[in-house]
Amino acid sequence: MERTFAIIKPDAVADGNAGNILALIEKNGFKVLALRKQHLTRPIAEGFYAVHKGKGFFEELIAFMTEGPVILLALEREDAVAKWREVMGATNPEKAEAGTVRKLYGANIGRNASHGSDSQENAAIELAWFFRGYELN
Repeated sequence: MERTFAIIKPDAVADGNAGNILALIEKNGFKVLALRKQHLTRPIAEGFYAVHKGKGFFEELIAFMTEGPVILLALEREDAVAKWREVMGATNPEKAEAGTVRKLYGANIGRNASHGSDSQENAAIELAWFFRGYELN
């Protein structure tokens, strides 16, 4: 079994699509190990997205991720990282496959409804950023 980290972003939460996204997660065989609704502060968002600091979209990303509550998720299943990225769809909703989270609920490349770890290594880092170890048992 493998674990990955996911965020249902502020746009999807505000639009009332969190439940639909959670249903897709479960339909695709993920076990939800931990789930928390949280309004990210600027320092938390900046720390989480520090890898993008200095890039042209950084300020817009931070403003977006702090505009409203998100849902933080620890997910588990076989090949969790790859499978969640498949379920999310392409970063740009216009290029995402039909039935994916981003095609169904994303507005554009910046407001694309969901985040997912891109590797097992980053999943471990991202999970630890938001969840204490005992929350994942």
